[in-house]
Amino acid sequence: MKVILASDHGGINLSKEIASLLEELHIEFEDTGCNCEDSVDYPDYGIPAAERVANGEFDRGILICGTGIGMSIAANKVKGIRAALVHDVFSAKATREHNDSNMLAMGERVIGPGLAREIVQTWLGTDFQGGRHANRIGKMADYENK
Repeated sequence: MKVILASDHGGINLSKEIASLLEELHIEFEDTGCNCEDSVDYPDYGIPAAERVANGEFDRGILICGTGIGMSIAANKVKGIRAALVHDVFSAKATREHNDSNMLAMGERVIGPGLAREIVQTWLGTDFQGGRHANRIGKMADYENK
């Protein structure tokens, strides 16, 4: 599995925590920033990361900003992206099993590092169930392709 990691200034600390986790799990990843505490615009990081997932360069992406909201909205503007804003383990599992999410968004100002690590591990370790859920994903893809 190959993962892209991106954050804005509001998610820089949690992003470092997640990078450390990915290293511990021996998961190949690229951290595309931001690597500063100066104010930056989340679409400048979230959209390029989403494009790289959508074009197949990465299997999944993890986005972090202050709340996770901006990053998830920005990423979902990219065709083929199913970014899920997640702040609990149950939703991390459900969004993989039922929605086949390919990007995870979290907020550093919303959750702590321990929970974030658990969410990421669950999200990365959960497979899409397919079946009736595949039909629903197909309907969204059909809409995108209109």
